[in-house]
Formats: sequence, structure tokens, C-alpha cells
Amino acid sequence: MVVCLLGLGMVIAYVDRANLSVVLALKDFIRLFHLNDLDRGLLNSAFFWSYAALQIPVGWAVDRYGTKLPYAIGFLLWSLTSAATGLIQNMGQLVAARVLLGVGESVSTAASLRWIRFNCAEGERGLATGILFSGTKFGAAAGVPVAAFLIARSGWRSMFLILGLGGLVWLIAWFPLVRNDHRRPWPVEPMRSASVTSLWEMLKTPTMWGIILGTFAYNYFIYFCLTWLPAYLMEARHLSLNSMSVYTMFSFGGMAVVGIFAGWLSDTLIRRGRDPIRIRKIFTILGFVAASTEIFGGISHSRSVAVFFALFSLSGLGLATANYWALTQTLVPKSAIGRAVGLQNFASNCSGIVAPIVTGGLKQLTGSYAAPMIAVLIVLLLGVCSYGVLVREQAWDRDGVTI
Repeated sequence: MVVCLLGLGMVIAYVDRANLSVVLALKDFIRLFHLNDLDRGLLNSAFFWSYAALQIPVGWAVDRYGTKLPYAIGFLLWSLTSAATGLIQNMGQLVAARVLLGVGESVSTAASLRWIRFNCAEGERGLATGILFSGTKFGAAAGVPVAAFLIARSGWRSMFLILGLGGLVWLIAWFPLVRNDHRRPWPVEPMRSASVTSLWEMLKTPTMWGIILGTFAYNYFIYFCLTWLPAYLMEARHLSLNSMSVYTMFSFGGMAVVGIFAGWLSDTLIRRGRDPIRIRKIFTILGFVAASTEIFGGISHSRSVAVFFALFSLSGLGLATANYWALTQTLVPKSAIGRAVGLQNFASNCSGIVAPIVTGGLKQLTGSYAAPMIAVLIVLLLGVCSYGVLVREQAWDRDGVTI
């Protein structure tokens, strides 16, 4: 129940961060705030300025104070901020709202993964992590059509108010279901451990740098789709608001389903005796390769081909979703999991800063989406190399203890 609740929390988080991408595809909104393509990229990026910057501090906070209270405080802040976005009157207020939304949501991943690390064994984490991160995809899948529906019915201001305040219902279930675990001892299980677990020691290893670069690559494509896919489908492929929302829903929804299935399948193979590191690396690399096929849609003149590869590439990346996070939990010392996840999530959200701005800048410079698609392909190939070459079983301490 708690894993599903954590997944639902991710759904709500991604609904609240994805709804702006729908608004930024509206011609009336663009005219109201006098936005160009680079402005739209900056607005999509603003959320990640604070979100990325706070990943390491919130990793420390959940290691120190547990999952329950930090997550509840962050959830309350981001829900109220999302609702307040419906009241903004100028560009400065809109940027400030997105930055504050990032502050509230910054705790969600580290807190959720800490709970899984404490409560799920190695052979269960793939499925648990798949359910958790399927929430990010279901949130994006649901957020776009729900936002489009509410905008069509009530306008964009009411949409922000309804979605922001509606999410507060989640807290009613959170408090009775989750224990306050900030004083709970580290779980005892037959796993390998290391004596030195500082962040600096981890950063000395190629494995950690491979995780950082691979995470950046994975999420560069995610945030390209999350922030620019609605505009791409409407402007370059001439879909209506309703058609765009349906195709976006199926793209992210397909990724969520594949993510859960890949997490279950990798867990099954591991329980049958396969090496966890090897299995999770294979799934992760296959996900990157599948995502790279988006370039075929980007360079095609056919709308049906473009829509097919938008669906296929994003769904295919689901092979990596659970496994690249579970791989980190396998390789990183358990006493530093909050900090390691914070560092990994910092890398993932640096791509959230970069991808919208680079996409907007390249589109404004070239007048098309071809150059942004090529940039996506280059970054995904970097991810393949990172997980294929750098990420491996790693010695973390000076005494040669390997985990």
C-alpha cells in the first residue's frame, strides 16, 4: 500500500510540473506574456533550478529525519504553490512560482527511494521502483490531457487551482499509513557493505560518474518530452489540443507500463540466480537504444511516422526506468543511499534545466525541431556509453572491500 501511495505521490508531482507545458503551447498564453521560444524554454527550466540544487541537501535530510515528515512538508508546499500559479499576473511571478514548486517537490524522490531501500529486499526493489517511477510517467500521461480538459472547460487559471488544491487529499492517506522512521536502525540483510561511504569517496569512482552521466542522458529525453512534446506535436505535426493530449498520454502511459513490466521481469531473473548488476545494466542500455529511435520520427516528413516513434521511443525507455534506479541501490553503500540518490537526482534534474533551454534555443535559431532531436540522440548515445563502460561493481574503500 505504501509503495502504491508513493507512486501516487509521483503521479501528483508530475501532473503539477507537466501542466505548464500545455499552457505554454497555447497561443493566447504566449501573447499574454509576450513569450518567444527561448522564453518558453526558460520557463520550463525554472522548476529545475531549485529542484536540482536541493537534491543533495534533501538526501541528507531524509537520511537524518526519515521519510514521513520531510515528504509531508514538501508535498504541502508544492500543492499550495501549484494552486497559487493560477493567480499570477506577470512573468516574474510565474518564474517565482515554478522555482518554489521545485523546492516543494525536491524531497519526493529521495524520500521515496529511502523508504524502498529500508523496506524492500534486493529481489523486490525492481518492481517497487518500477511502481514508484511509473507514477512519474502516469503523472505526465494524465497531467497533459487533464490539464487540456480543464483549460478547455474553465481556463488555465482554474486548472492550476483545481489540480493544486485537489492533490492535498493525498496527505490524508500518508499520515496513518507511514511510520516515522527517522530513528530506525539500518536494515540487516545479507548484502555486501563498505566502511567508507562519504560522497567524496563515491565521486572518486568511475561507477558514480557513469551513474551521473547516464542519469543525465535518461532524463534529458524525459524532460525534452515533458516540456516540449506538446508544442512539438501541435506546431510541427499540426495536431489539435485534444489529439496532442491523447498521444502524449499514450506515450508516457506506455512508458509506465513497460517500466513496471521491466522491473518485474528483472526481479524474476535475479531471483532465479542471474547477476543483479548485469541484468539491470542490460535493461538500462536496451531502454536507451529504444529511446534513440525518436530521431526517425524527428526527421520524417510523415505525421504518422513521427507520432509512432514518439510513442515507441518513450515507451521503450521504460525498460530502463526501474532498473537504472535499482542498479544504484545495488551498487551504492546503504549508509549513504540518501546522499547517493540525491546526487543522482541532482544529475537527472540538471538535464531538466538544460533540455528545455537547449531545445528552445535550437528551435529559435534553426526554426525547426530537427536540431533539438539530433541533440537528444547525441545525449542518449552518451548514456549508452556511460552504463556500458563506466558503471560496474565498485570498490568504495581503501581496504578493498567491494560491494
